[in-house]
Amino acid sequence: MITIVIIAITVVVSLIALGKKNMLDSMMFNAYQVHHHRKYYRLLSYGLVHGSFSHLFFNMLTLFFFGTSAEAWFKAAWGNTGGSVLYVVMYVSALAVSSLADLFKHKDNPNYNAVGASGAVSAVLFASVFFEPTMGIYFYFIPIPIPGFIFAPLYLIYCQWMARRNMDNIGHTAHFWGAVYGFIFPLIIKPSLFYHFINSFNF
Repeated sequence: MITIVIIAITVVVSLIALGKKNMLDSMMFNAYQVHHHRKYYRLLSYGLVHGSFSHLFFNMLTLFFFGTSAEAWFKAAWGNTGGSVLYVVMYVSALAVSSLADLFKHKDNPNYNAVGASGAVSAVLFASVFFEPTMGIYFYFIPIPIPGFIFAPLYLIYCQWMARRNMDNIGHTAHFWGAVYGFIFPLIIKPSLFYHFINSFNF
């Protein structure tokens, strides 16, 4: 299962990097380093390292629950091999795509850093919502599942609102663009899936 492999690799690399500051520093996303020193690998490597055990745990927990669903849908749409390849392509490319806005915004700021797979995880979450928009999503400690098609716009609004407030150390902009990318990725590859999305609403 591809999702388990991604989780295993991320957990191993993250745990090693948490104990080796030089490794963490060399892999994190730094817009200045990417733009001025052409360290383009940082657009991907930052997704393999995390800032804390809790950061790693919640990202990988979310990836486990929604990744298995998204992976199954990809295989159903494109076959086992094609679906697996496209699932990996979406995940990896989402790391870069979700960080582009911050790259342009902070390209001259050497102190802006980011770590974590949250952008890619958001892409996986929204790909799951695309394939199954009526799926129930539990949000934090709310005991009632929120349908995906309701959760999705609320999540995007929340990300935009928090990004504007800039009151914490979370990459809300990356979450936003990762989510958008995950939703449209299946449509980019196979536009006819739009009919699957529409037909998923069986009220």
